[in-house]
Amino acid sequence: MAKVVGLGGVFIKAPDVEAWRAWYHRVLGVSFEEFGAAIFKHPAVGCTNLSPFAADTAYFEPSAQPFMINLIVDDIDGVLALAAKAGEEPVGRQDEDYGRFAWLVDPAGVKVELWQPLGPSPV
Repeated sequence: MAKVVGLGGVFIKAPDVEAWRAWYHRVLGVSFEEFGAAIFKHPAVGCTNLSPFAADTAYFEPSAQPFMINLIVDDIDGVLALAAKAGEEPVGRQDEDYGRFAWLVDPAGVKVELWQPLGPSPV
């Protein structure tokens, strides 16, 4: 039976595409291909989620955008140190049995959830 097997990408409208790419490169160390996209091979840990939230959720705050991006990282403290060096501070942090989390807001106002998986996936 045919089925969806993962998330193939996140596509975002940004008021200033070059500034958006520059922020992700400067703050999170993301490199972009010549055609404009960043390509990530699926890591050996973590999982990809496609999950709806109630329209009145506060989970995406302080962003007013109707979506959030989750990025798997291998060293959340290292990524946050890179972000701090670029002048960005997380809007929150949280540790769970299955991973460590932190949140930033990108120049398009999108909340970016950083997830360092710890051990096997929670599901």
